[in-house]
Amino acid sequence: MGFMEIPDSIEKYRPSRQQLAVICSGIVSMGLEILAGRVLAPDFGSTIYTWGSIIGISMLALSLGYHRGGKSAKKANENHLDNFLIYTAVYIVFLTVAAEQILTLTSALPIGARYAPLIPVTILFGPPTYFLGFISPYAVQLSKKENKGEASGHFYALGTAGSIVGAFGTTYLLIPNFSVNMIYVMFTALTLVPVLRGLKNPKTYLLPLLVVSGLFLSGSVSVPGNTVYEDSTAYQELRVGDEDGVRTLYLDGQPQSSMYLDNRTGYPWDYPRYFHLPFLMRDDIEKVLFIGGGGFSGPKQFAEENITVHAVELDPGVIKAAKEYFNVSESEHLKIYNQDGRDFLQESNHTYDVVYMDAYRKSKVPFHLTTKEFMELTYRKTDENGVIFSNTISTSSGPGSDFSRSQYKTIGEVYPSTYYFPTSNTPLAQNIEIIGSKNSKLSKQELKERNGNYTGMDLSNEIERLEDPDTEGLTVLTDDYAPVDTLLEPLIGQKYVVE
Repeated sequence: MGFMEIPDSIEKYRPSRQQLAVICSGIVSMGLEILAGRVLAPDFGSTIYTWGSIIGISMLALSLGYHRGGKSAKKANENHLDNFLIYTAVYIVFLTVAAEQILTLTSALPIGARYAPLIPVTILFGPPTYFLGFISPYAVQLSKKENKGEASGHFYALGTAGSIVGAFGTTYLLIPNFSVNMIYVMFTALTLVPVLRGLKNPKTYLLPLLVVSGLFLSGSVSVPGNTVYEDSTAYQELRVGDEDGVRTLYLDGQPQSSMYLDNRTGYPWDYPRYFHLPFLMRDDIEKVLFIGGGGFSGPKQFAEENITVHAVELDPGVIKAAKEYFNVSESEHLKIYNQDGRDFLQESNHTYDVVYMDAYRKSKVPFHLTTKEFMELTYRKTDENGVIFSNTISTSSGPGSDFSRSQYKTIGEVYPSTYYFPTSNTPLAQNIEIIGSKNSKLSKQELKERNGNYTGMDLSNEIERLEDPDTEGLTVLTDDYAPVDTLLEPLIGQKYVVE
C-alpha cells in the first residue's frame, strides 16, 4: 500500500524542500553551538575563552560556508542540497565516536590555556557548521521566486527563525532532559528530514535511520560500571559513582562531594574537615549558611550536631541527586533552597554566624560570588563575630594560585582577619580554604590551644597548614572588574587532587 496523497488544502501550507532545509539547518547549527559549551566544559572549563572560541569558530565556519555556497550556487541542484545535509549528518555521527578522544588529545597540546579551546572547537564543530552554511545560498538559487533579493530575505529570515528555535530549544529543552549523544541523534534525524521530504518513497531511508539511531542509543548508555546515576541538568553533567566503599558526586567530570556507603560518620576526604576551623575562632556557632550544595556533606554533618543550617543550591538536579543518593533530607536543622546564593543572601532576613562558600569548581567559578561587594553582603548578613569561609580550588603556589590569593586579598578588604589554608602538599590543583573573621586574628599557637578544647574533632594537622600568602600585585575582585576566567586560566588541564 502506497503513502496517502496529501490534500491540496494541506499541501498549500506545507514547506518546500528548500524552506525545510533552511529551517532545519538553522536549528542544528545553533543547537550545535549551544551544545559545544556542554561538550567542552569538562576538559576546558566554561570560561569566557571557551565560549569566545565556540562563537568565533561557529561564525567563521558559517561565513565560509555562505561564501563557498554562494560561489557554487549557480550549478546547484536539489541533489547538491541533500548532499550537504548528508555530510552534516555523517559528521555528527563521527562526533559520537571520536569526540572524547579528540578532546583528550587536544587538551594535552602545549597551547596557552586561553587559546586551547580553539583547536577542539574547530575540529569538532567547524565542519558541520561549514556544511550547513551552504544551505541558504543553495536554497536561494533553487527558489522559484523571480526576485532573488526577495528570495534571499525570505530564506535568511527562515534560517534565523530556525536558529532561534535551536538556541532556545537546546538550552531549555534538550540539554536539561537528554544526554549529549541523544541530542546528537535528534540533530542527525533533523538534518535528514529535508532529504526524506524529497523522496518519493521515504521508506528507502527508514532502515538506515533506525540503524544509526540504534548505534547512537547503544553508545549513549555506555557508562563506567560503578556509575549508579547520571543526569544532564540545565547547568552541568552530573554523575554519581561508587568505588571502594565511597559514593562520589561528579559535576562535569570533577569530583565534588562524597560519603561512606556504610553510613559511618565523618568525611571520606580531608578538606571538609577544614569546615570546622571557624569553631576555633568563635565559641557560639548556632546558625550557618552554605552556598553550594553538592552532596551536602558539610550541611549534613552540621545538622547532625544540632546546628541550624540553610543550604542554597542553584541546580535542582544536584538537590534531587543529593536527596536520592546521598541521604540528604530536610529537617528541623537543615533547610535547602533552590536559588542563586547571592540572590538568596540579598533577600534573606536571617543573620548567620558563618557563611560557607562552597560553589566553586576548578574551571567554573561564579564571579559574582567572589567580589568585594559580595563579601560586604556577607559581612552585613553575619553577626558581630561573623565568619566567612571560602572553599576555593587552586594551586598552593605559582600562577595557579592567583585566584585563591586574589580571593584572599578581596576578603581581606572587608574582614579584619584572614586565614589561608592549603589542604595538600601537592603542587597540583587542590582545595584552598580561605577564612575571613570580624574578630582579631589568632596565631597558629592560639588556634592549637583552642583546638585542645574543641570536642568536634582534632584539627591539629589542619592548623599546621596555615600560611600567609603574598598578594602583591594581585587584583581585588569587584563587580565592575573580576577577571576570574584569567585567574583560572593556569588551572586548565591541571589535575585536581582531592584528599
